[in-house]
Amino acid sequence: MRYPQGGGLTAERQQFREELRLKAAERFARGEASSVIAMDLRVSVRSVQR
Repeated sequence: MRYPQGGGLTAERQQFREELRLKAAERFARGEASSVIAMDLRVSVRSVQR
């Protein structure tokens, strides 16, 4: 079964997650280690790598 657009999250939570994704992407592009980014943003290493 597929989730509705946004995965059932509120607009505020969607915005929060998008900001985290952008921060992680910027740091990843600068060559920072995935484990450091994950620890700082309090997400899994796998999430950073995706």
